This record gives sequence, C-alpha cells and structure tokens, in this order.
Amino acid sequence: AVVREIPSGVVATYGQIATLAGITGRSGARQVGYALAALPKSSKVPWHRVINAKGSLSPRADPDAVEFQQVLLESEGVDFDHRRWIDLGRYGWNPEK
Repeated sequence: AVVREIPSGVVATYGQIATLAGITGRSGARQVGYALAALPKSSKVPWHRVINAKGSLSPRADPDAVEFQQVLLESEGVDFDHRRWIDLGRYGWNPEK
C-alpha cells in the first residue's frame, strides 16, 4: 500500500518504505525488496520507484530488470548521473509534503 502512494517522478528507498509500512528490525529494507521482487509482472504497484539507500538501482535475478527500471524512471522524468545514480535530494519522496 505504501509503494502505491509514491507519486510519478520521485523515488523512495527500501528502508523508507519499510519504516512507513511499520516493518521494524534491521532487515526491513530487505523484506520490502523481497516483497517487490515477488510481485507478478502484471502488478500495477509502481515497484520501479523504489531504489536503494545510495540512490542506485539494485540488481535483480532478471538482468534486464535494472535497465527496464531505469527506462521507467526516466520516462517519469527522473534523471540519472554518470554513475547511473539518482539524486535523492532532488527526486526523493517526502510523503509529508
């Protein structure tokens, strides 16, 4: 439910989603990652808007998924730097705004 609230053109981190969802413990971000990875391809949940805490895309079992995620984010206006990282200060989601 939290991931569905992320607007187009911004990103959130796995840890941020875990905190907002009330998932406690050190493995909260990892649990969010597992949950998103388990989504069916037909899911309407905007999984592509969730990235790691460094501002980069996390590798997945499907090697094409990272490139697909980048394409989806770029289509929403999210820019990547030369390292393929996202500026969280500019594109990070602030649900309190």
